[in-house]
Amino acid sequence: MKFRSKLEERIADLLKELGVSYEYETHKLSYEIQHIYTPDFILPNGIILEAKGYWDSADRRKVKAIKDQNPTVDIRMVFQNPYNRISKKSKTTYAKWCEDKGIPWCSYATIPIEWLI
Repeated sequence: MKFRSKLEERIADLLKELGVSYEYETHKLSYEIQHIYTPDFILPNGIILEAKGYWDSADRRKVKAIKDQNPTVDIRMVFQNPYNRISKKSKTTYAKWCEDKGIPWCSYATIPIEWLI
């Protein structure tokens, strides 16, 4: 059996020597790590504007987690270019990703006036 470290290998040897049966990396457990989100802009009406030029997968996961865990928070994305694809291999754009997740979005050059009042 291959272990990830010498320490794990030593522990396995000790368990075997002591006649203790074990399983090694056979289960997967999900968990959440608590992070703190600092919004870019908070408007007087409570709308949060999150500005993005390049929007990588970690930032997309963060925005989705914030929305999922804070459903009453009104986060709206403001992109430098909303029609950039989320990756070279995907046809999904930043705009389409937001639409699929129910997150309002716009281009920085065309922020709807309704958002601001």
